[in-house]
Amino acid sequence: MRVSFGQVIVGLAGVIGLLFLLLPVAVLAIEGVRAQGWLNAPASGVPQAITLSVATTFVTSALTILFGTPLAYLLARWRFPFKRLINLLIELPIVLPPAVAGLALLETFGRRGAFGPALETVGVNLPFTTAAVVLAQTFVSAPFFIRSAQVGFQNVARHIEDAARVDGAAGWVLFRHITLPLASRALVAGLVLSWARALGEFGATILFAGSLQGRTQTMPLLIYNVLERDLDAAIWTGLLLIIMAVIALAVASWLRQTDEPAE
Repeated sequence: MRVSFGQVIVGLAGVIGLLFLLLPVAVLAIEGVRAQGWLNAPASGVPQAITLSVATTFVTSALTILFGTPLAYLLARWRFPFKRLINLLIELPIVLPPAVAGLALLETFGRRGAFGPALETVGVNLPFTTAAVVLAQTFVSAPFFIRSAQVGFQNVARHIEDAARVDGAAGWVLFRHITLPLASRALVAGLVLSWARALGEFGATILFAGSLQGRTQTMPLLIYNVLERDLDAAIWTGLLLIIMAVIALAVASWLRQTDEPAE
């Protein structure tokens, strides 16, 4: 088959674009394997950062499921005023600059923020605490879960639910035994992507929670802090994040493919 000049140009442009996206990650992964950052990991605070990242993203995922699932169901099944606007605003944290997200949280829950004084009256001070890390992670990552869960609930076959209603299922029983299992793959896929986004959160966290070792310093913040004094530790931590991200993407992709209806 004869290849035209235009096809060659398109192909080259595509290859250049692919290399631009993959090369930096590949180089960092190779350097991470070669680097001996694990030797200085304890002194650099890597174990504490890993522990904090895992713990906070676990709590973030739990909060996302607890509040995101009902919201996704409402958006998928209910009709109410300003639904389109709410659908749009839910995705706003995804496109907001990280610094703006952190500033918004600080102005809302900080000591001088909208709810800061009220929280202080009951002894709650959120900025620069581990709870602030969880809030920042939840704010930027929850939309990924909500959107995926919404699509999952929308794709549940109504005739299956109708058949279950004929058999007497309704309310929570119908949701628990019919709707939720049918939408579960979309929910899990969204949760995996949400968790990966929370794991990599940096900008909102450093503004709202700071970077205190053992308290608010997650893995991305650790990389930023040790970059100049311990490059190997930073690269090695970056390699760990790459591995986690690849696993999360693979799981989400597999769940989405297996959730597609057979033709």
